[in-house]
Amino acid sequence: MTTFNLVVQSPALASDLIEQAAALSEASGVQRISTTAARLLKVNDSADTRAELLAWGERHAVDTAYIAAGSRLADCKVLAMDMDSTLINIECIDEIAAFGGVKEQVASITEAAMRGEIKDFSESLTRRVAFLKGLSAEVLQQVYNQKLRLNPGAEQLVSTAQQAGIKVLLVSGGFTFFTEKLKARLSLDAAHANVLDQEDGLLTGKVNGRILDAQGKADTLAAFAQALGAQTQQIIAIGDGANDLKMLGLAGYSVAYRAKPVVRAQANYALNFAGLDGVLNWFEN
Repeated sequence: MTTFNLVVQSPALASDLIEQAAALSEASGVQRISTTAARLLKVNDSADTRAELLAWGERHAVDTAYIAAGSRLADCKVLAMDMDSTLINIECIDEIAAFGGVKEQVASITEAAMRGEIKDFSESLTRRVAFLKGLSAEVLQQVYNQKLRLNPGAEQLVSTAQQAGIKVLLVSGGFTFFTEKLKARLSLDAAHANVLDQEDGLLTGKVNGRILDAQGKADTLAAFAQALGAQTQQIIAIGDGANDLKMLGLAGYSVAYRAKPVVRAQANYALNFAGLDGVLNWFEN
């Protein structure tokens, strides 16, 4: 029978919150990991208790994660991440659209697609990219320089995973202009995304080749994992939108990061308050 620990995390994890979680989970002991995280040992992992702790965490702005005791980061082989609103702080297409004065129109489609209200991601991307027709391709560099920032904990997560021997994949329904820059910046092992078509220095409002949609993201992760001999429980996958769900379904550690409700409901884990490096606190040395 598997023994579970409960990792609780919050930017302001006061001692009284740890004590509350320990009581609710019937923990046999507590290990303080850092000022923002604690591990509660040998907890009650019944469905009712899990649900109670999840609701408690949402009320108190605390992330909760049931992790099998003895789980080690080095036992994983793959870390796969979405880009927009996951690894980075923006939706790149929305910020490109802002330079053309059409951000509101594009962002409304993006939001609906990420919530799962638009089922066909390819169709939604085609509609959004059409708004970019005629924009200078130089806008892409401006978005990268002026708007794009890594989300909190991103660099720490990636570098620590790499030190543990994990291969890191960036797979995005966004654009290669940005994924390639991030691949070089973070020394990622692979990056896949869509290619924005350009002609004479202008965006044509089209995507080159087959669109990397939800199934495409899942297929990319599956091939990457297979090449490394990675089993489901050796895969960490992180995303925020509905087009990440198929990819997340391939991972034992499926993580909803600041995610839409449809993703939080289906992922095994959620980081609603901690940074991306919160993943690292789940594992024991």
